[in-house]
Amino acid sequence: MKKILIIEDEPDIQELLAAYLQDAGYETAIAGDGVEALSCFQKDRYDLVLLDLMLPKIDGFGVCEVIRRESDVPVLMLTALDGEKEQLRGFQLEIDDYVTKPFSMPVLLQKIRAVLRRSGGACEARRRLHYRDLTLDLDGMEAVKAGRALDLTAREFALLQALVSSPGRVFTREVLLAKLWGYDFFGDGRVVDSHIKNLRHKLGAGYIETVRGAGYRAAKEDL
Repeated sequence: MKKILIIEDEPDIQELLAAYLQDAGYETAIAGDGVEALSCFQKDRYDLVLLDLMLPKIDGFGVCEVIRRESDVPVLMLTALDGEKEQLRGFQLEIDDYVTKPFSMPVLLQKIRAVLRRSGGACEARRRLHYRDLTLDLDGMEAVKAGRALDLTAREFALLQALVSSPGRVFTREVLLAKLWGYDFFGDGRVVDSHIKNLRHKLGAGYIETVRGAGYRAAKEDL
């Protein structure tokens, strides 16, 4: 069983992450600040570190720097700072990926699986989803249209995956919110509309249909 160290200072998020990851089959340990995190890390072995950036005592950058001096364990950074400067600094410290808060638990789990698969050097075939001229790499969370990579956010990718997994099926806004936003969502269905608009802009016409009064669906491939 893979073991994940959760480094997060908010108790509610600690509890949620631990419960969700345990349900997914992972063993977890929790640290609430940078000092405790390094103590836990040095006392045990972990397959992945889930690292919040804004921590008491020693911030996530400092924790990551120390970890990298001692180990090449995969590090997935959680951050409320989505600026380019913060992202670049994280990658300079050799994090494996990052997730911006607030985040979708299903998307986070997919990223964890992808990072663990890459780090483990598994030889199994990558999971891919094909729809028209689109190819979705479900492990790498990358989408390609007619040979050209699409610049999608993690949420846009998850939304596209949900739709093209079942062409012709109508997804209501409520279903999409529950599926992709989960616990961290406090707004209304218009956030779905906004993401659909962005996806349509990046995909072009003909991929996502609006079903008036119901929701959205990926157009059937034989249309």
